[in-house]
Amino acid sequence: MKLIIAYIQPEKLNAVKQALYARKVYKMSVTNALGCGQQKGYHEKYRGVDVEVNLLKKVRLEIAVNDSYVDAAVEGIVQGARTGRIGDGKIFILPLEDCIRIRTEENGSEAIG
Repeated sequence: MKLIIAYIQPEKLNAVKQALYARKVYKMSVTNALGCGQQKGYHEKYRGVDVEVNLLKKVRLEIAVNDSYVDAAVEGIVQGARTGRIGDGKIFILPLEDCIRIRTEENGSEAIG
């Protein structure tokens, strides 16, 4: 079992979800996030004052999958999120020690589904 954490552009969320659904990956958690990387932010004027905005809006996806779905999930995220420009995002894959479904108390691969 693996936990996939991806940071993507907010406007790419629907494309990523559709690409994941096409690969039979339906379960995910989505959170709004702020962050910066190579983009380093930008400058804008607000009421005549120059303001540096270095934390940009991102979306964080968390997807717990069985090992057989890792490649499909990563391919779906990349396909849906890639623009070829700086700021497309990052994907992190972590080992997942256990998963427990509260309703039935199933654990491991059966709990992920």
